[in-house]
Amino acid sequence: MSVTDPYVLPLAAGVHAFVQPDGGWCLNNAGFVGDAGETLLVDTAATERRARLLREAVLAESLPLPRTIVSTHHHGDHTYGNGVFLPEARIVGHENCRAEQLAAGRQLHLLWPQTDFGDIEVTPPTLTYRERLTLYVGEVEVRVLHPGPAHTAGDSIVHLPRQGVVFTGDLVFHGGTPFLPMGSLAGSLRALDLLRSLDAPTVVPGHGSVTDPSAYEATERYLRWVAALAREGHTKGDPPLEAARRAELGEFASWREPERLVANLHRAYAELDGLPEGSPLDAAAVFGDMAAMNGGTPVPCHA
Repeated sequence: MSVTDPYVLPLAAGVHAFVQPDGGWCLNNAGFVGDAGETLLVDTAATERRARLLREAVLAESLPLPRTIVSTHHHGDHTYGNGVFLPEARIVGHENCRAEQLAAGRQLHLLWPQTDFGDIEVTPPTLTYRERLTLYVGEVEVRVLHPGPAHTAGDSIVHLPRQGVVFTGDLVFHGGTPFLPMGSLAGSLRALDLLRSLDAPTVVPGHGSVTDPSAYEATERYLRWVAALAREGHTKGDPPLEAARRAELGEFASWREPERLVANLHRAYAELDGLPEGSPLDAAAVFGDMAAMNGGTPVPCHA
């Protein structure tokens, strides 16, 4: 058994998290809600093999295959596996998620051409919403909320109010470094306020182990630290890479993917320049600077 093998964690009656350690690049979390009549899935996985493990996990709980998948955002580690659940499942997501997924295409193949992703077909949402959407799985109310630009421009929060469970997508990386270049630093702070307002004691982050609302406080400390670094570097005229290399990580030194700091500074600089939240950045510059922060080699896909 590999240390990156997924496991299923029961959260409430009919509610499970599908956790993929160690939560690094391409190892996201998913979840499922179901009863004898219907199953809803929150996200899929980065590879066909891992999506099929998720499919087996649903069946192992004696649940029917999902008729609905909610994509928390467009990134391939959360959506590449969508096609494994067709034709039974419809895909639900924010309207920006659909547009972003179609624009991104086979994004993970471009970033990690040596990874065996399997038979992947880009499968975007066919049912979209703008602000909020309520779904029902048997007696379980599933609220889908858009926080505004944060991790991406098309994020969704999945909240089960009666069960006290929230699936945050990549608004939270538990034990990992946030990643903002396709979203907004200011918007990520607002998203944390929204998550707090839900008052859910069980928090399923996009990556990392299942946790509690203390993860919001740690994430906010990091974001405010990045904002302060950005203001200092921007005022001095330092490029993001120089500001990132000079930074002392302090309490964040143990978090996975520390190279994301420079990507987050790119976003923070853009906001200081007055660019709209979620506006496109130069992806080659962002990932090139992350590779430089990673010792001159591209960041690895762990899937």
